[in-house]
Amino acid sequence: MGGGVSQSSGNGARRGRRRGGARAMSEINVTPFVDVMMVLLIIFMVAAPLLTVGVPVELPKTAAQALPGEQEEPLTVTITSEGTVQIMTTETPRAELVPKLRAVAAEREGDRVFLRADGAVAYAQVMEIMGALNAGGFTNIGLVTDIGGPTLDGTGN
Repeated sequence: MGGGVSQSSGNGARRGRRRGGARAMSEINVTPFVDVMMVLLIIFMVAAPLLTVGVPVELPKTAAQALPGEQEEPLTVTITSEGTVQIMTTETPRAELVPKLRAVAAEREGDRVFLRADGAVAYAQVMEIMGALNAGGFTNIGLVTDIGGPTLDGTGN
């Protein structure tokens, strides 16, 4: 028992080694991975604000809270200060608004639509477009405003 002699050939000491005596690295270098992730994070942080609907509108300010998000991209209808109507970013004549809205409603799962109207647009025009949205099959209409408006209870500005 005990005193066994181990036999080894001259090649046994070289297993696992490369030429020149350098061993293979067994660690994972995460520095390039972190660098790529940081660049992607910066790209997305810069690009995210640009993904909003690009129709310039001066929204009225209110003290209302934001609506909860959805899985489906929300449909946005915009009334510009000149009175033109746009579905997402496509300008749509008022005569074609209801048929286009019906076609869009047939393709969508939800009936939520966001209505953006410039603060200079008359109330009657906003109500006319809301009627067209309802006739087009959208009953869940959210009015989009900017935050920071008066609260009308004497506490806000």
